[in-house]
Amino acid sequence: MKNYLKKFKNMPIELKASVSYTICNILQKSLSFLTLPLFTRLLTTTQYGQYTIYASWMSILTTFLTLELPYGTFNTAMVNYKDDRDGYISTVQTICTIFTLVALLIYLPFSSFLNKFLELPTFLIIVMFFEILFQAAFMFWCGKRRFEYKYKSIIVITLLIAVLSPALALIFVFSSKEKGYARILGYSLITIAFGLIFYFINLTKGKKPFKKEYWKYAITFNVPLLIYYVSQTIFNQSDRLMISRFCGVDKAAIYGVAYNLAMVLILVLNAINNAYTPWLYKKIDEKKPQENKKISAYIALLMAVLLSGIIWLAPEIIYVMAGKNYSAAKWVVPPVAASLLLLLYTQFSNNVEFLYKKKFYLIIASLVPAVVNIVLNYIFIPKFGFLAAGYTTLVSYLLFALISYLFIIKYLKKGQELYGLFNVKILLLILAGFIGVNILGMALYNFLIARIIVMVVVLIALIIFRKKIFALIKSLKSKGEENVSQN
Repeated sequence: MKNYLKKFKNMPIELKASVSYTICNILQKSLSFLTLPLFTRLLTTTQYGQYTIYASWMSILTTFLTLELPYGTFNTAMVNYKDDRDGYISTVQTICTIFTLVALLIYLPFSSFLNKFLELPTFLIIVMFFEILFQAAFMFWCGKRRFEYKYKSIIVITLLIAVLSPALALIFVFSSKEKGYARILGYSLITIAFGLIFYFINLTKGKKPFKKEYWKYAITFNVPLLIYYVSQTIFNQSDRLMISRFCGVDKAAIYGVAYNLAMVLILVLNAINNAYTPWLYKKIDEKKPQENKKISAYIALLMAVLLSGIIWLAPEIIYVMAGKNYSAAKWVVPPVAASLLLLLYTQFSNNVEFLYKKKFYLIIASLVPAVVNIVLNYIFIPKFGFLAAGYTTLVSYLLFALISYLFIIKYLKKGQELYGLFNVKILLLILAGFIGVNILGMALYNFLIARIIVMVVVLIALIIFRKKIFALIKSLKSKGEENVSQN
């Protein structure tokens, strides 16, 4: 342990911050995951569904009320305005404040009508508006300190919030009959309390709430990307809202649990992509894009194996984490988990689009599948129930990956700069193998012993025949390179 601490102390500040944030995120997600069984057992499916609906609407409204200003343009602004970072933060925080207050003033006269559409009471909608605003204030504060590698205070406060939120929510749940609303308030009030503190810190330190240059910079950069952000939000939230509308709040809760389980590896995916992207850009800059073939294939294979583990054990994980009332969620896990593998393939393409600043391609590639997702949900959820949403999500992500790849084909053929960047055949082979393996897993959902036997046999076979498997991969890789050279 002392050796690890010594190594950590000797790390460059950039690496220290990266490692610390990764550990913090894992702990934060772990706390959330560990408290899930408590809330799914203390709340009915309908009550838990209320939280699911609240979280979905909050995610959608956050995009419009904050314009995603704590993200998109923020890092570039910290570079461009390095001598007045606090001033910039106070300005963009004012933008969020105005948008939120205007939306609140529009909402209040029509609250009775809008509440029916949002499926939430007035007091929770008002809480949501303030949570969005003060959460943005906290993210602005975190963003600046993260940019300056002042990671210790962020980690302490983030973990403090992660502990206090479920603690207060549990207190509220035990003392209230409206346990769904109590769960929401427990988390929201902690976010608001901490966010309010940082709101005034940002305002006091910045002292420039209405600087025209900062307003123009923030809005002109983020507004064109708003379609992309909205599309991503639709991907993640519209299915739960439409399930609630057509099938009931309780079914939205079941789907939400399955979706969160299938997406538990999103943290791993983001961590991999954050480390992979700088390496990829470096290889493209060095005119060595072909080295990405092997790495991208290994990354895809790793994600396929991890996701397959979740799919094969989905019935047991759902039972332990949520209880028998959520058992139907196991059938949603496979298509949503497969969507995550397709998201990885999409990120491979998006990394290239970001490098060459093709915002239009990025917007179209995300907008079209998002619209398709809504249309498919509207058609199939009323006919086949909430399970259909998992497969409409899969189809939409497949379309997302396909369009993203088609947009970068021209760059893949652009001289030596991107020559041989991906081995598409191997990536498709991994996807096909993943689908086949997990169809078998779904077929054995009612036979736990059979699944365990198959998993043990496969694991032993992989160990025994690992050399032949690597040889086959190399053979496929060389054949792919030969085909490229012939073309």
